[in-house]
Amino acid sequence: MNPELVPQGGRTDQLGATVTPEGVNFAVYSESASVIWVCIFDEQDEEIGRFELDVHQDNIHAGLIANVTTGARYGLRADGPYDPDQGYFFDPNKLLVDPYAKWLDRVFVRSPRLRLGREEAVDTAPLVPKAIVMGERNKLAKPRRKAPSLFYELNVRGFTMRHPGVQGPLRGTIAALTTRRVIDHFKHLGVDTIQLMPTAAWIDEGHLPALGLTNAWGYNPLAYFAVDPRLAPRGPQEMRVMTDAYRKAGISVILDVVYNHTGEGDQQGPILSMMGLDPQTYYRWVDVDGKKYLVNDTGTGNTLRCDHPAVQRLVIDSLRYWIEEMGVSGFRFDLGTVLGRDPGFNPEAEMLKKIKADPVLKQSILVAEPWDPGPGGYGLGQFGKEFQEHNDTFRDEVRAFWRGEPSKIGALAGKVAGSAEIFDVEGRKPSNGVNMLAVHDGFTLRDLVSYGDKHNEANGEENRDGHNNNQSWNCGFEGETDDEGVVVARKRDVRALLATLFFSRGTPLIQQGDEMYRTQQGNNNAYAQDNEITWVDWEGADGALVDYVAALKSFRQQHLALTHDRFFTGQERHGVRDIEWLHPDGREMNEGDWGDPGASVLGMHLRDKGDEVLVWFNRRIEPVVAHLPEGEWVVGMQSDASVEVPFTEGTATLPPRSVVALIRPPATDSV
Repeated sequence: MNPELVPQGGRTDQLGATVTPEGVNFAVYSESASVIWVCIFDEQDEEIGRFELDVHQDNIHAGLIANVTTGARYGLRADGPYDPDQGYFFDPNKLLVDPYAKWLDRVFVRSPRLRLGREEAVDTAPLVPKAIVMGERNKLAKPRRKAPSLFYELNVRGFTMRHPGVQGPLRGTIAALTTRRVIDHFKHLGVDTIQLMPTAAWIDEGHLPALGLTNAWGYNPLAYFAVDPRLAPRGPQEMRVMTDAYRKAGISVILDVVYNHTGEGDQQGPILSMMGLDPQTYYRWVDVDGKKYLVNDTGTGNTLRCDHPAVQRLVIDSLRYWIEEMGVSGFRFDLGTVLGRDPGFNPEAEMLKKIKADPVLKQSILVAEPWDPGPGGYGLGQFGKEFQEHNDTFRDEVRAFWRGEPSKIGALAGKVAGSAEIFDVEGRKPSNGVNMLAVHDGFTLRDLVSYGDKHNEANGEENRDGHNNNQSWNCGFEGETDDEGVVVARKRDVRALLATLFFSRGTPLIQQGDEMYRTQQGNNNAYAQDNEITWVDWEGADGALVDYVAALKSFRQQHLALTHDRFFTGQERHGVRDIEWLHPDGREMNEGDWGDPGASVLGMHLRDKGDEVLVWFNRRIEPVVAHLPEGEWVVGMQSDASVEVPFTEGTATLPPRSVVALIRPPATDSV
């Protein structure tokens, strides 16, 4: 290979590295760089050519390099002002990763040399992954929006590292997800949408190497187009193979994406990509006493500048790439309010408008985590009908009810009815709310009922990290125990929580392993535990609980009264009301009942187009006699199947700490 620059041959219409008949066109956006070079490397990681991008148009630096093609390794260098107090870090000694790189030859590894000042003149090329030129794949047809009925959140490494059906070398990779037994597990559960925690190439946080820890979650990205090599060691095509396999199985794949910050961190962080190319464009800054400081609305050191057209283009281009070339069906936006910061959260921000209007993206599944740690960063219910949103109020209120907190009967009713107070606006539906009991950042479901407090000592921060308010309980003993009574109580509570989730209006989500009764040993912030703490223990899975979750999903799908995607009115229509709230005495709940701080039992009587379901929630530790509406009832589903639900003269005795769904018996033909 003898690369050579074609004078004034570059094009600026497509950013990144684009293969052409004449060679490879490189184009990079920077408003403040005086010069940008493309450096070509051979297979021994030696730089064999450096070429200045000689075409400048609308802040895009471009150049055509002949005699290179697919598979070539490259990096960028940039020069310009160097003034850290004013937010400029240009240094030609720093090799930089192209923000549009689609394939990296290795993982990112931290080193003190990556953040040395320009005056120290250290070439970082040996430390930095090289981008690999990748040809464009045939684009998929535009995705059709398929409404999810059950989200399943998983971490690629943690989900398959201990799977007995996955061959050793494949464990922890995207390819492992294509194993038949893995797909069969999702099909058994009734999962139709898997949500992969971040797959874009990431770097460890600065304090982790000294602790002997590594980032296990991936929420510290550096290259928005590139799959992390740990997850796809044979190249990004592994993602396309996986999404093709899941599409054939009737399962959508969505990606958890982090367009709120990058792993370059604060002003003392490594210079690896955008911080060395154009920090003023890509990140948000604030002036304090004549100096510039990075805005830290994300709690990670920097905040992406999503109100800048170049960043908006980067976001849209990368999202479309994942859909059109990698076959994903949509996205869950981590700290999604950053997409609308200008500087406070604005639901009408240009970035959000562009996503909603894009002809490809608007047909995909869009899910927002509607908050961030910055000022005014809580935006639940404000993302519009195009987005689904993680509903933390469902998690908190359902936990609080089952934990036994007083005056929670009304809150429980509001949550299981679809959180209308949040989502019943501007044509939105219950499905716009994503209901969850637990996700990656917090306790697992098992730990929720096993630990009264977090136990994050393994993270090396003296248990200071992670949430303190978990609304958890331990059923009488802190942590794991062999006490049979405690174990039975915990499993009973988990089953009641899961029944509450599946019998609620909205779209349910479960996190990996909760259906197997997985523990993280009380760690509620296991981001740095790429080990048995976060790896799903398939051999130790509670098979009965797996089958129970599958049965809950099946029962839910069989009953329109549970799944009809509209909000309840409570009004009579054709002599029937779609919902009635019942006191265990058999009467409708009245104002005094709703205001009773000790109220612990609630009936939810649902009717929809001939389907009738009566769900009872009983958080008491003793059985409760519930008076039923007239007519015959049978148990359709109950959370505690070890205890019979006896019927006597228009009543049913509800087991302790349980959820019971009653249905009308099927009609039988007379003989």
